[in-house]
Amino acid sequence: MLQLLDLAGIYFRAFHGVPSTTVDPAGRPVNAIRGTLDIIRRVVTDGQPSRVIACLDLDWRPAWRVELVPTYKTHRVAPESDNPQPLVKGETAVEEVPDELAPQIPVLLEVLAAIGISTAGAPGFEADDVIGTLAARERRDPVEVVTGDRDLFQVARELPTPIRVRYIGAGMSKVQVLDTAGVADKHGIPVGRYPDFAVLRGDASDGLPGVAGVGDKTAATLISAFGSIEGVIDAVRDPASALTRAQRLKLTPALDYLLVAPKVVRVATDANVTVTPAGDGTLPTSPVDAARLLQLSRDHGLGSPVARLLDGLGSRS
Repeated sequence: MLQLLDLAGIYFRAFHGVPSTTVDPAGRPVNAIRGTLDIIRRVVTDGQPSRVIACLDLDWRPAWRVELVPTYKTHRVAPESDNPQPLVKGETAVEEVPDELAPQIPVLLEVLAAIGISTAGAPGFEADDVIGTLAARERRDPVEVVTGDRDLFQVARELPTPIRVRYIGAGMSKVQVLDTAGVADKHGIPVGRYPDFAVLRGDASDGLPGVAGVGDKTAATLISAFGSIEGVIDAVRDPASALTRAQRLKLTPALDYLLVAPKVVRVATDANVTVTPAGDGTLPTSPVDAARLLQLSRDHGLGSPVARLLDGLGSRS
């Protein structure tokens, strides 16, 4: 199995889930690093993949999405006066992040590289798009996407190779593994229609307004009734459609949004992805740079989480 990790989502989750008092011998915070390594150990142990690729945001707020929906992730843009730096080399936009998190990311990437866990990114695209592209083009092994981002529910499929989502958004004690039927059942929508549902509902965390007055229940009702966003748009334009008066009053002012938002919500499947090191993400049987890993572990007090992750990698059947 190929396991694709939404690395940015994972390290943000780890940063907020592990106390900031977790520091290395020099007093530098390492909570995000330690938490991320433990999350990876858990999902590798549970999922038993033979291949793992950690996917990066090289552009967390692509201009092409902002042009379509100007509010897209606006609330996350770092103030210019702070002179922030990108978290990941090659990143083309700067996201506002806690000061304690930014220095941890390069160290985390070094640790993953020393272990032999591949990373992947694509200029001008988010980690979601990298995952969408790698998943869509996989023809050999089943795929499991590890994320706390609901947007990635849309990548689930059955053919030609199955893709499921290991959703960690509710915490590691409440992990859900969802296939296409699971995603549909969870939201009460037809199989394969999660992006349409998400357009209607919106997502405040991404600055997507959705349709005012339309929540999960109404969004599911509309998609079930009309089949797709295109079907909903056609119904809005047709005065004789089965839309109720209340639904029409909500949807009509949002018609311009409905015409462009699907392009923002749908993950790309054709990004120019580079995997580092070049290859298919096959996990090594031992660290590829044991000396560097030992040095990083000593310098940053990572001996225990690194050992746990290596044990997890070694326990795969």
